[in-house]
Amino acid sequence: MLYFLFRDIIPLLPDPKPHYNSVATMVKILEEKGFLNHDTVGNMLCYFPVIGREEYQKHALKDVVSQYFDNSYPRMLAFFAKEQNMSEEELKELLNLIKTQKP
Repeated sequence: MLYFLFRDIIPLLPDPKPHYNSVATMVKILEEKGFLNHDTVGNMLCYFPVIGREEYQKHALKDVVSQYFDNSYPRMLAFFAKEQNMSEEELKELLNLIKTQKP
């Protein structure tokens, strides 16, 4: 299992680095939501992920679609197609992915 200490998190984050308290709050929220947990080793908290990256991405995407696109995946896709200036090739790839998905 992958363990990490709190002090290991901040160097991994992009610049400008968030304040220590901001990261502590983020870790606390992730624990409350069930994405992280910790073991106590001596006087240190060793954190570990409870779910995998792909499952976390699903949760995060669901939250984004809910908050910003009224629970509409077509609206989200239309936004990215328009606002992110997707190339014709990227749009074709997206359409192919949609066509090959099982209902």
